Amino acid sequence: MTIWRPEISERPGPRYKSIADAIGDDVSLGKLRPGDQLPTQRDLAEYLDLTLGTVTRAYKEAERRGLIQGEVGRGTFVCAERDHHDPLLEPGREPAGMIDLGLNLPLYAEDPDLAGALRGLSKRRDLAGLLSYQPFTGNERYRRAGVEWIGRHGLAVEPEQIVITGGAQHAITVALSALCRAGDLVLTEALTYPGLKTAAKLLGVEVAPVAMDGEGILPAALDRAAQETGARVVYCMPTLHNPTTATMSRARRDAVAEVVARRQLQVIEDDVHGLLAAEPEPPLAGLVPERALYIASTSKVLAGGLRVAFVAAPPALVERLAFAVAASLWALPALSVEVATLWIADGTAAAVTGRKRSEAAARQELARRVLPEARFRRTERSYFLWLELPEPWRSDRFARAARDLGVVVSPAEAFAAGRTPPPPAVRVSLSSPAGRGELEHGLRTLAGMLERGPAPEPAIV
Repeated sequence: MTIWRPEISERPGPRYKSIADAIGDDVSLGKLRPGDQLPTQRDLAEYLDLTLGTVTRAYKEAERRGLIQGEVGRGTFVCAERDHHDPLLEPGREPAGMIDLGLNLPLYAEDPDLAGALRGLSKRRDLAGLLSYQPFTGNERYRRAGVEWIGRHGLAVEPEQIVITGGAQHAITVALSALCRAGDLVLTEALTYPGLKTAAKLLGVEVAPVAMDGEGILPAALDRAAQETGARVVYCMPTLHNPTTATMSRARRDAVAEVVARRQLQVIEDDVHGLLAAEPEPPLAGLVPERALYIASTSKVLAGGLRVAFVAAPPALVERLAFAVAASLWALPALSVEVATLWIADGTAAAVTGRKRSEAAARQELARRVLPEARFRRTERSYFLWLELPEPWRSDRFARAARDLGVVVSPAEAFAAGRTPPPPAVRVSLSSPAGRGELEHGLRTLAGMLERGPAPEPAIV
């Protein structure tokens, strides 16, 4: 048993949370390692001069966070490292034999023919120019391709407004670095894309949650958060929100735009899934063009490995974004941008997007058949669904139990912004498995878990 003795006298808040926070801090610092056994609850209560109930509640809170796990007849142990790694930073880490319904991958089987594109490029006499440094915003031809790509999302812009980045994640990092300083607050949906949290952490920017519903961010909550925090930047995903699939109606977009204009906020609109929507609403950026940075990536609907995204910005912000690109990337990957430009121009991008939309719809229909009794949010062509778990399941516990059965899902904790309590829900990616057979097997495993319910809680020792 580990001789672990936390110091909590100067920690603010309830004592049970202070103990759970101390466990989390010591796990992060390496003072507690995966597999370490914690003191019994009675021993720790005696050491800290607290009631046994307080320590019991603390251990339950730490277990809820995925830090520790009780084992009947043995004790309480720090969770294995795999239970709290960041999947965003380690894609493809899952061991062989696991069915990955966790990563939101872009249906690789429907990717375009790269070999054909490279054969065509190899015949060009100016091919060596792709090895030269490119303008930080991209050359005129590439920016016009960005205008066309963004136009397919329903937003009309000029070439002078386009900045090209190395994918959507790079675009988010560039946008935050151009708009924020270390210590600033960025408002976002209470559940948000983990890549935003990663970029904000890198830049020393705080993420503050805003309440949301089935259509996404709530205008009144956004108004209140802007007033109370003084934040001036909001990141949101109005169409096919990751992870909940929420999509704002036109009325909701109008209401959010009114708050943005009145509070003089700057919007970072991430429309990475926009072209998957059956009947997409106009981008929020079109309602507040002078206050919005709009990100349209090729990753999810064309090819993830291209790492090309087009950002439309108000003219006054283009230079700041270009500086952020230069500081973080210096030179655009011209070969990737050239291939993306060719595919946009020759119809390949439209054809591939159509195939991926059709396959996503087929997989959603499969999920509807396999999970008939489950409470989940879905849209016809989304790559994922949001599975709301019945009592007494918790998000982290469901994810661990699924992993034990060979299926990976993403727990709500991965998406919770700030101190948002994670709801009992998981994101289930339908696009990661190579084929529908593997997907169906994974979904049936989840359906069985929902039918049986969780195993009894470990006894408190």
